[in-house]
Amino acid sequence: MKALITGITGQDGAYLAEFLLEKGYQVHGTVRRSSSFNTNRIDNLISKYSQSQKLSLHYSDLLDSSSITNLINNIEPDEVYNLAAQSHVSVSFQNPIFTTQIGTLGSITILEAIKHSKKSIKFYQASSSEMFGGSSVELLNENSVFDSKSPYGASKVFAHEITKIYRDSYNLFGVNGILFNHESPLRGETFVTRKITKAVGRISAGIQSKLTLGNLDASRDWGFAKDYVRGMWLMMQHEQPEDWVLATGVTKTVREFAEQAFSYVNLNWEDYVISSEKYFRPNEVDYLLGDSSKARKQLSWEPSVDFKGLVQIMVDHDINEAKKDLALLKDNLISPTWEYPKV
Repeated sequence: MKALITGITGQDGAYLAEFLLEKGYQVHGTVRRSSSFNTNRIDNLISKYSQSQKLSLHYSDLLDSSSITNLINNIEPDEVYNLAAQSHVSVSFQNPIFTTQIGTLGSITILEAIKHSKKSIKFYQASSSEMFGGSSVELLNENSVFDSKSPYGASKVFAHEITKIYRDSYNLFGVNGILFNHESPLRGETFVTRKITKAVGRISAGIQSKLTLGNLDASRDWGFAKDYVRGMWLMMQHEQPEDWVLATGVTKTVREFAEQAFSYVNLNWEDYVISSEKYFRPNEVDYLLGDSSKARKQLSWEPSVDFKGLVQIMVDHDINEAKKDLALLKDNLISPTWEYPKV
């Protein structure tokens, strides 16, 4: 089996690549050409699998339709997982055009290439709980109404709907995975969960004193990213292409996440956390809670890590990262005035 993953260097792409490689797949991934390497999340996979050609990386851009078409024609994958996106919701307000172009043109470019391919190719579109908007306190499933509150969410709605259109119009095997928030030690350091656990590690090591966050009352359904990439694969193995929600069915506020993370190292979060309106979104998503009963019944998917376990996994990782930073400080390899970047 051959799989093509767009966005392979992101959190989900890295975990999915590892999952598929362990299942014996030949994995291909797209990376954007830049002046510096950005493969740190998959460097261990590159070292382990690239020489055997089990893992291959290709420079490509979702906004370059010819490169995507040529790549799919040359690789002839069995499965394509479209995970590439500008996925930071707050940043999507600052860069709405780029965010929207990647989300809309990228998905339809891949679908067009698959439609014209001589090979029957399965397609996975990474949809998002941000499509729902979260304006009311309700349990959300595959039939809930979309009411996106950001350029990121709006672009995901388009990609979701165009996948359904191609599925219905051209008998194409296209599935939408509506994933609620999923985190891990590989989560980008500007996302709120990772900002919290990174700060906990650094505060416990004595190299950071405060943490500034935005809306502490925002409520999210948080799961473990490794569980969710397994769900992606299960969707692609289902006999019929459909859409599925993946979620834990438990929602927690940012405040509760911070409280759990700091209490794990016996600290009181209120002594360290500051809330600033500077970090609030222009159009806030207040409450997201997912109903994954369809996936649990049809795909036999279950999350293996609960909220407390997720926080512990992330804090443990970032405590070790902080110890490395502390060692660098002691060896004068970084400046004593060095601070973790503020976003």
